[in-house]
Amino acid sequence: MEGTDLHYLNLLAREFPTPRAVCAEIINLNAILNLPKGTEHFMSDIHGEHEAFLHILNNAAGAVHEKVDFVFENTLSLRERRSLCALIYYPREKLTAIRETTPDLDDWYRVTLYRLIQIVRSSSAKFSRSKVRKALPADFAYIMEELINTHDLVNKEKYYENIISAIIQTGSAEALIIEMCTLIKRILVDVLHIVGDVFDRGPHADIILDHLMKHHNVDIQWGNHDVLWMGAAAGSRVCVAVAIKNCIQYDNMAMLETGYGINLLPLAIFAQEVYGDAEVFKPRKLPNERFKPKDYTLYSRMHKAICVIQFKLEGQLVQRRPELLMQDRDMLSRVNWQDGTIELDGKVYPLRDTDFPTIDPLDPNRLTPEEEALIEQLTDSFTMSEKLQAHVEFLYSVGAVYKCYNGNLLFHGCLPLNADGSYMEFEFEGRSYSGRHLMNYCNRTARKGYFEPEGSAEREWGRDFLWYLWCGRNSPIFGRDRITTFERTLVEDAATHPEPKNAYFKYRETEEFCKRLLLEFGLDKPWSLIVNGHIPVKVKDGEDPRKANGRLVVIDGGFCRAYQKQTGIAGYTMFFNSYGLRLAAHEPFTTLEDAINNETDISSHIFLVENLSQRVLVGDMDNGEDIKNQINELEQLLNAYREGLIVPKS
Repeated sequence: MEGTDLHYLNLLAREFPTPRAVCAEIINLNAILNLPKGTEHFMSDIHGEHEAFLHILNNAAGAVHEKVDFVFENTLSLRERRSLCALIYYPREKLTAIRETTPDLDDWYRVTLYRLIQIVRSSSAKFSRSKVRKALPADFAYIMEELINTHDLVNKEKYYENIISAIIQTGSAEALIIEMCTLIKRILVDVLHIVGDVFDRGPHADIILDHLMKHHNVDIQWGNHDVLWMGAAAGSRVCVAVAIKNCIQYDNMAMLETGYGINLLPLAIFAQEVYGDAEVFKPRKLPNERFKPKDYTLYSRMHKAICVIQFKLEGQLVQRRPELLMQDRDMLSRVNWQDGTIELDGKVYPLRDTDFPTIDPLDPNRLTPEEEALIEQLTDSFTMSEKLQAHVEFLYSVGAVYKCYNGNLLFHGCLPLNADGSYMEFEFEGRSYSGRHLMNYCNRTARKGYFEPEGSAEREWGRDFLWYLWCGRNSPIFGRDRITTFERTLVEDAATHPEPKNAYFKYRETEEFCKRLLLEFGLDKPWSLIVNGHIPVKVKDGEDPRKANGRLVVIDGGFCRAYQKQTGIAGYTMFFNSYGLRLAAHEPFTTLEDAINNETDISSHIFLVENLSQRVLVGDMDNGEDIKNQINELEQLLNAYREGLIVPKS
């Protein structure tokens, strides 16, 4: 045995000091390998719709309701089961209502605790006691373990009755009910995958991220809207401008101002002083809450002011980064300022608005001193927002451009292809990248934009690259030839508005290509598939989220209300449990108040992606490979004990 191996085994022996301890762990790990795999839950393109997201998170996309029906279908009425589900979804809110309407609270506590115990027992049946024990809250761990792991109700009936009575008498019932509800949701979903786009359009991405940061096991594959905010938090002025523009356009200023503490007053003052007519820049969604300003003109002027700054900064960026091959997106330099027109694809179009007092026709991308001061002030607000920085650090800690997990490939947008289906090549920093190597480069460079020292060339390139990932030509996360924000804002003719998609979106329809791509990433399980978001599935037009004979699934079904007219539904989520993969198509969510007070639930339609011929076990998963490696190391330690190379501790 090599000296290095023996040194490692001596370290391992500190944790397992005797042959008996090693044997016990080998037996335990082998048993775990033969348990059914935990459930993975996939969500995508949440776009700030916090209420719908939280409800689906709480009901595990229908898994809670399914479990309650399984346990109580023959003993509880539909109304009672709905009430129990609502309690599990929103325990604190429901307990407040129950205290006000229930005459005999002690009896209600007793009945509810027994029901929740049954749900926990059923939900945890496929896991080892050790795994369940780790999920228990510290304060109630012993009590909960006693309650959920009993099968001897004849001999211990009084014992369990007294535990429940003591819980109620000590005033601990509500705290335990809350912990039981949390445990049920945690057990039912082992891993949560967010396949991109937490930010923009919907009202509160900040609330979504607050909850994701508390989740027990989550990963995120960055969407283009996510990398935009990552760039803004890193201090990219152009990303700051676009993020603010998006918030004004969709009336999300409450998130900016209240959630992240970004002061928009300087922008409002500047816009009022500089701009007059701004009707062309009227936001898509105007405020209707009575406590918000009713001055639509102010919103339009603010939108116009930040758009002009955005266009100038984008022009500067594509000129200083010729390697991005996006000089044609320097839109202000392409305008004929004498007659207020722009030539696009050989045709001349009039601009819808020509009142731009801060634009110098001889140097259109130059910021005025006032604009320079304004964008610096706004950028400082982003970089100094503690909450935004915490959220972006979380996105970096659990996120990446793509993820290989349990045989599946997860990424938000695309892997850029040429028209003939070959991998598109990109040259960055003197080297050529394509395929998986391109995705890895994007992942590394996105991190440089945030973590490299301020003022370094690496930090500057990384920040500009985050903007490129947001909207750059054939960026793996954006996946289009161009973003037409300028055209959609200032050119009336809709023929200039389309954003041509990369060839990937054509080839992903074919099984041969998807299998080749999976092999590129070393994935060849019987169930292996690609999971994408980004492009909403138009269900109302008959589009199927399952592509390439089930080798690829698109789970962007319109979580965001702005997309629901296109899709006809309100989002997809997907499950991967030990029996196979299922998609849930969700109907629109009403309101949080309705869900709590009237116990309404989201209506979901479940259909198969793949039904596996035999149940999938932990040993078939990525974690199973780790466990097998641990077993191999323990067997080496056991041999070292038996051969006398390591002396057991007493």
